[in-house]
Amino acid sequence: MRASRRLAPARLGPRDVLHVGSAGLRSRPMRVFLSALGIAIGIATMIAVVGVSSSSQAKLLRELDKLGTNMLVATPGQSMFSGQDTKLPKEAPGMVSRMDGVESVGTTGDVAQSVRRSENIPKEETGGIGLKAAKDDLLETLRARMQKGTWLNGATGRYPSVVLGNVSADRLGITEPGQQVFIGGRYFTVIGILDPIPLAPEIERSALIGWEAAEQLLGFDGHPTAIYERSADDRVAAVRGLIAPTANPQSPSTVSVSDPSAALQAKAATEGAFSTLLLGLGGIALLVGGVGVANTMIISVLERRHEIGLRRSLGATKGQVRIQFVTESLLLSGLGGLAGIALGAAATAAYAHAGDLPWVVPLWAVTGGFASTLAIGTLAGLYPAVRAARLSPTLALQAG
Repeated sequence: MRASRRLAPARLGPRDVLHVGSAGLRSRPMRVFLSALGIAIGIATMIAVVGVSSSSQAKLLRELDKLGTNMLVATPGQSMFSGQDTKLPKEAPGMVSRMDGVESVGTTGDVAQSVRRSENIPKEETGGIGLKAAKDDLLETLRARMQKGTWLNGATGRYPSVVLGNVSADRLGITEPGQQVFIGGRYFTVIGILDPIPLAPEIERSALIGWEAAEQLLGFDGHPTAIYERSADDRVAAVRGLIAPTANPQSPSTVSVSDPSAALQAKAATEGAFSTLLLGLGGIALLVGGVGVANTMIISVLERRHEIGLRRSLGATKGQVRIQFVTESLLLSGLGGLAGIALGAAATAAYAHAGDLPWVVPLWAVTGGFASTLAIGTLAGLYPAVRAARLSPTLALQAG
């Protein structure tokens, strides 16, 4: 008696799977393009949202590294008993500078005079520009830079010269040192314009004159209204607890101490908060793209029933048919995912270049986005693949 021999189906290698899986894509390029476009838009949206948020956050962190987080500002508050505004002692900057751990101190004092472009402009039209007396070491303490011109020094600080913050210079229409502004009944010569100072926005909107000039020419009382202090990094907490009683020993409760870098740190920490909604929209677009892929695959199965029947009749198993259509779906989604990553990265690069930001696209966003496209491709291709595998070879050939 002869033993019966069972015929085993041919096995498909990775190269064969890739070949049969891409056959449908090669034959319908326009349909492939439109289907992949939905996936690409979803991924591009997600990559761009994460990239723009990360780039903005990187800029803030870079600014914090440059400006430092070791600066505190002491200002006069109100009396707890009378509710009246208080003043810091004239000796406060010197006392603060002698504290252990303090590296530098800069001081400003508010001067009750308006800053105008000319004497013909009414006093009431101040443009929101404040006038402050400043000591020489303010620039170093703030780690500020001059955009144009020079900073106040021992010589220029005694004469009618002024340094403008970048905002005040813009509001006054001052573009170059050497121009003049009208302060307290006389013209002051602009000797410099400051770059933006993120840790001290009040300085950006101010005009700064020398301490001696403010006292001698404008009747300034000499009481500081803001003491900017830089500490050693490991001494910030200790200095914060001692700066109020040091600046005003008789009434420490009337001294307010703030950390201007806290606002930037909070902004950096919450930079991505508003991107959640956009990420959700990108996810919805990605799901819509997945539905488009599933629809394309179902139509592909209906149109290729004759091909499926022919392959089944030639010995292809149901599993091989399923692998073919799942592979086709994965390739379609993968192409869309790669295109979306490229588009999202390009959009982030354009935004970063326009806003002078560092270009940052997190690796987790790229890998996570591409993995999600493959997952959606697998899910979108499962039902069409199962449906194709269940087709009867006889009925499929008759339908063809």
